[in-house]
Amino acid sequence: MAKHNKYNVLDLFCGCGGLSKGFEMAGYNIVLGVDFNEPALKTYAFNHKGSKTLHGDLSAPETFDKIDELVGEKTIDVIIGGPPCQGFSLTGPRNFDDERNKLYLAMIETVRRYQPKAFMIENVPGMATLYKGEVKDEILKRFRKMGYKITCQILCSADYGVPQIRKRLVFIGLRDGEEEFEFPTPSHTPENYITCEQAISDLPSLVDNTGSDVSEYEHEPITEYQKMMRGDCNVLRNHKAVDHKQFVKDTIALVPDGGNWKDLPKGVGESRNFHMAWTRYRSDKPSRTIDTGHRNNFHYKWNRCPTVRESARLQSFPDDFVFLGTKGQQDRQVGNAVPCLMAKAIGIQLFKYLDNGKK
Repeated sequence: MAKHNKYNVLDLFCGCGGLSKGFEMAGYNIVLGVDFNEPALKTYAFNHKGSKTLHGDLSAPETFDKIDELVGEKTIDVIIGGPPCQGFSLTGPRNFDDERNKLYLAMIETVRRYQPKAFMIENVPGMATLYKGEVKDEILKRFRKMGYKITCQILCSADYGVPQIRKRLVFIGLRDGEEEFEFPTPSHTPENYITCEQAISDLPSLVDNTGSDVSEYEHEPITEYQKMMRGDCNVLRNHKAVDHKQFVKDTIALVPDGGNWKDLPKGVGESRNFHMAWTRYRSDKPSRTIDTGHRNNFHYKWNRCPTVRESARLQSFPDDFVFLGTKGQQDRQVGNAVPCLMAKAIGIQLFKYLDNGKK
């Protein structure tokens, strides 16, 4: 990888740190992660040893004083984050400054306050069309008023080597730039997407046991993706299966690779017959969007839900990234994260603008 200046990054609504990990992999210096979710922040702190963390409410003015104190003399070059946007669907575009949108407004205020060279905001794709695009347009307008060249695009994580179909709306702003950010060219196409099998087939099956939080690999990595995810890691963490009830194991055993509840015999599994029920991942395709642990998606081969480590692999977290907290907290941390390799691709592309003085 080419040598770049070490740009300082502030990560807001950082969660467990998928965005930060991707930017760190690209070569950025992550200064501080801020979040209100304490279990996720503990995972963030454990995995970003060179970064500081702040457990704080970004809608509270005193949080900025704490950020100032922790950042110290460092210049914040890039701000990244994924603020919640629940309020917009309730208040509509004409009430952008409604109290329920305070966290999104806090993201805008943070950019105004620190005037970074660039910023990135990610959100659900539905925001692009909410109220016929008026919410998106208001966000663009507010940042342009601050002097940022800003553009947005819906990206699919599988296009950047992530074994998962996960779409996200991404905004990129460049301060005083003469041109808008051009999003990175996809490294993968549907013909060579990384599949579930290519991502997780080397991990223990856990057929005879539920595994443990700390265990060993049983096989050598088989694919290049598996080698990349393992790196120098020689201890397997977070690979522990749910101890399903027997009827769950018996039911999912009847579902073929890539199938769902529609493939079950009549009268079987009818307690769950909604769209996503009894869904097995397809071994020859990327996974569906990783959820926060609703137990509706199952391993393509084994009769169980994916472990935290398998879900983390499908989110492109390297194996040395350790998730802390209860199993439920870990599932939520993985499911809420931005895929690391997609974040890395954006970070690398952003260097072209930062290094060339297009600020």
